[in-house]
Amino acid sequence: MINNGETPLVESQRGDAFVEFERVQKSYDGENLVVKDLNLSVPKGEFLTMLGPSGSGKTTCLMMLAGFETATHGDIRLAGTSINNIPPHKRGIGMVFQNYALFPHMTIAENLAFPLEVRKIGKAEREKKVKRALDMVEMGKFGGRRPAQLSGGQQQRVALARALVFEPELVLMDEPLGALDKQLREKMQFEITHLAHELGITTVYVTHDQTEALTMSDRVAVFDDGRIQQIAPPDVLYERPQNSFVAQFIGENNTLRGLVKQIKGDLAVVQLDDGELIDCKPINVKEGERTQVSIRPERVEFDKKRLQPGVHTLKAEVLEFVYMGDIFRTRLRVAGNDDFIVKTRNAPDQKRLEPGQMLEIGWLPQDCRALDA
Repeated sequence: MINNGETPLVESQRGDAFVEFERVQKSYDGENLVVKDLNLSVPKGEFLTMLGPSGSGKTTCLMMLAGFETATHGDIRLAGTSINNIPPHKRGIGMVFQNYALFPHMTIAENLAFPLEVRKIGKAEREKKVKRALDMVEMGKFGGRRPAQLSGGQQQRVALARALVFEPELVLMDEPLGALDKQLREKMQFEITHLAHELGITTVYVTHDQTEALTMSDRVAVFDDGRIQQIAPPDVLYERPQNSFVAQFIGENNTLRGLVKQIKGDLAVVQLDDGELIDCKPINVKEGERTQVSIRPERVEFDKKRLQPGVHTLKAEVLEFVYMGDIFRTRLRVAGNDDFIVKTRNAPDQKRLEPGQMLEIGWLPQDCRALDA
């Protein structure tokens, strides 16, 4: 299904699929579905992130793919073969968890050798693969240490190396960076993405951190209430959300409520609740319906010179002006919304604003979306 000429909310099955979920459902009590009729295809070599709030179904999907949970209904396939009845240790999938799950009584090298021993790989070949995996994550000098002698970041590198050591075609990661501090987490995001692409590994990554998802992924599947709300590359999700949930969940977003008065071609005239009229791009809304208008903070202009002639402007009152280093963050009262945020670049010509100051603001119609109410 295509929405107003835009990307699909959920893409149909793809011919080059490596991982496939077909009409998969999961219930723990026989009544309530945690995952609802999931159809999802992941091509070989893709880095896909499952993103959503707690309880949205993303981790359950990962656990079903890993084999630690069983689908109540539907089929999960890997390289065209159903894996519903294959136990986890025979699926050949690498796993990285938030708690690292390293054996404390083993050295780092022994931790990495363990999955190779399980696969009956000879000692010489094991040592070669362990060295290669440790070098890959820049931990070659730490093979003789035990996990307790490493920092959190080092342990996470080892956990990643252990998932890669037997050269799986698919790696699953469940909130792997959640325990790390911000700076180290950001560094590891880039390292994991680079490594996955360099090795050509298909990666399915679970997180509730939207910045992490946008930074790392080829595509992001946004989950809510057991369903994928939208699946798309990060820039499409951010720039063109297909419903109110995605708009609110991905990045910072302003909303104004109103009524769709008219739809003319690819633009809708929306009457806001305070009576003002604005032009927006309609997404799955019809004339006469209530709507929630979505506009990103960095797309709002104070300077009318930058706006096209005829663009509607709105009156705004400054409530708060915050210096944040690279940007200024201004909170405004607009059309009855006291939490309307505008982000402007810290530039020499940017004037500081004072609470109580009145402004006119506007934006390009294509940057504004009339979504479901």
